[in-house]
Amino acid sequence: MNTIIEGAVKALELLTSGDSDVFQVMTMTLFVSGIATAISVLLGLPLGLWLALVDFVGKQTLTSLINFGMGLPPVVVGLFVSVFLWRSGPLGNLDLMYTPTAMIIAEAIIAFPIVAGFSFTAIISINPKLRWRLLSMGATQWQVNCLLIKEARLGLMAAIMAGFGRVISEVGASMMVGGNIKGQTRVLTTAIVLEVGKGNYDVAMAIAYILLIITYTVIVLLTILQHDRKIL
Repeated sequence: MNTIIEGAVKALELLTSGDSDVFQVMTMTLFVSGIATAISVLLGLPLGLWLALVDFVGKQTLTSLINFGMGLPPVVVGLFVSVFLWRSGPLGNLDLMYTPTAMIIAEAIIAFPIVAGFSFTAIISINPKLRWRLLSMGATQWQVNCLLIKEARLGLMAAIMAGFGRVISEVGASMMVGGNIKGQTRVLTTAIVLEVGKGNYDVAMAIAYILLIITYTVIVLLTILQHDRKIL
């Protein structure tokens, strides 16, 4: 209990004192998580919508792969990305290993199937009679799809939240491809692991509080957008 209280006090001190190291890690966390989430949304959202709205051969197989990817262990993703980015790997000449770019790639891969899967579920959860009703009223297929997407907007925003939540809480892949280098690739989650390893539990708890504050703030903002009104 003392560690929890000391962590809260330490977090307040770090935030109010303007500690440059802490703010650098916070900035890197938001940068990597924000870009990775954006990429996963740009790729996953259209795929999920396409899977839900279009019938084609192999749809069930692709859907099962998306569902499989939703539970893919992050450390496995980190390993595969590392193999590709090592100097002896296919993309080794790009020198991306242990850089923020490598972390963004790994985290985007982790979040991509989550966004796609939640988007797919949001659309197919709508009453199927709605589509036929709209078509019978003379709406074009494009108009029907747009209306279905609008109807599923709450679920689609939930997909974005889920992707962001998975990315900002990720640690295994980030350490593998980023290296947890101070001032370069250290983020809040890897900083927590580092401080725990050093036995600085009060500092680790303080960083955990900061991570929770940032995550909650972003989720609240996304929730406001989701409901299109102020959430208290």
